[in-house]
Amino acid sequence: QVQLVESGGGLVQAGGSLRLSCAASGTIFSINAMGWYRQAPGKQRELVADITSGGSTNYADSVKGRFTIFRDNAKNTVYLQMNSLKPEDTGVYCCNADVRRSPWSRNNYWGQGTQVTVSS
Repeated sequence: QVQLVESGGGLVQAGGSLRLSCAASGTIFSINAMGWYRQAPGKQRELVADITSGGSTNYADSVKGRFTIFRDNAKNTVYLQMNSLKPEDTGVYCCNADVRRSPWSRNNYWGQGTQVTVSS
């Protein structure tokens, strides 16, 4: 099996910063794309940012210029640096990974989520 464990959430004032981490462990042959999603109360889950194994990134318009996604392939870890946080960034942030456990096996995995709360 594969587990994704997030850390780094918390309570921060508007304008502040947080860095989220997500480490993948278990039987891993390779990891393709990794990404961060968030879900605010009463809203649907949305993509925040994702990154390919080669380092190509994609961001939601609402976070461009404020958030940076990067990964350490040697550690099977993806990070989300969040700066200039706004109250509307509040939500549960979940990590997602497209993992090959072998050359012929590919599955999508989710972490349990970490709460980010931005106060005004």
